[in-house]
Amino acid sequence: MKRREFLTWAGVAGAATALTGCNSETGEQAGAATASGPTAADPIRWKMVTTWPKNFPGLGTGANNIAKYITEMSGGRLVVDVYGAGEIVPALEVFDAVKAGTAEMGHGAAYYWQGKMPAAAFFAAMPFGLTADEMNGWLYHGEGIALWEELYAPHGIIPRPGGNTGPQMGGWFRKPIDSVEDFKGLKMRLPGIGGEVLRRLDVSVVNTPGGELFQALNDGTIDAAEWVGPFNDLAFGFHRAAKYYYAPGWQEPSATMEALINQEAFEALPEDLQQIVEGAIKSAALDMLSEFTARNNRALKTLTEEHGVELRYFSDEIMKALFEKSNEVLAEITEGDAFAKRVYESLTDYRRDVAGWTEGSEYAFLTSRQRFLD
Repeated sequence: MKRREFLTWAGVAGAATALTGCNSETGEQAGAATASGPTAADPIRWKMVTTWPKNFPGLGTGANNIAKYITEMSGGRLVVDVYGAGEIVPALEVFDAVKAGTAEMGHGAAYYWQGKMPAAAFFAAMPFGLTADEMNGWLYHGEGIALWEELYAPHGIIPRPGGNTGPQMGGWFRKPIDSVEDFKGLKMRLPGIGGEVLRRLDVSVVNTPGGELFQALNDGTIDAAEWVGPFNDLAFGFHRAAKYYYAPGWQEPSATMEALINQEAFEALPEDLQQIVEGAIKSAALDMLSEFTARNNRALKTLTEEHGVELRYFSDEIMKALFEKSNEVLAEITEGDAFAKRVYESLTDYRRDVAGWTEGSEYAFLTSRQRFLD
């Protein structure tokens, strides 16, 4: 998209007077001065397509917030209209839509595109990977964003962290999962690297879009599903389709959402609007993590106390098997793709470094706090 030039007459407020006279000090014709760029009266309009149902709590509203902040912070000079999954393109075609310029922005999660680029999944979540704070550290103050940009550059897309859900849950199951053997033969929705791990345990893994997930679980098309966590899962009503809710979310100790920006459209913006787009995305990303943190436990209590959901934890046997299979999958991904190997090595080097601080500070504090609160 080319930069659009907009003609604005000096003095929009009180223009009637300005256009009919001369400046009393300079004698210049008041209406002769012009300025280029969009105005609230004649703005640039962008479309944002998302992988989420329209206005879906947490994820969908995170996309809405980006659009809202861009529009408000720009004073209406850049207006972003949000479209939910299926309104312009299907959920899993968001990346291609932004690449083609069908939409100037997108909102989703990078692991949806791992079929195109194996390295993409690392920018969303990695099994036994990073907490939300650790992930933000790698993205903003490590090599994360630079690597992400390099991966998407051939597609003409600029990626940015578009939010984080914090720790996720291990999934909803229609029957108890007491041992590794219980995974065999299940059909489960789980995207990303975690899905590849479950395949090693003889699970048939599908990548069902969120908007279709409840129906698939409810009618038995799938036996289990992982979505996000209590806040989002309650909104989808999964408790009406499955009884057993498992933790921890080994596959997504945190999950980074992504904002996609068509590079040509972005570079056509005036510099101040580029900065507004960047700032609005960052602000909305903080809002998302804050909302999930505030709402998850209340939603979990509703699920267990009002809807009779059984909260369960994967056994040590299961967690050990998942960890070992995760390492196998990660080794294969990185051996088969040079860029994925670069990203993985950067991420794991960072994890090794940051873990000392996280465990020596937050984990130690939380362990003590819980002991005293009990």
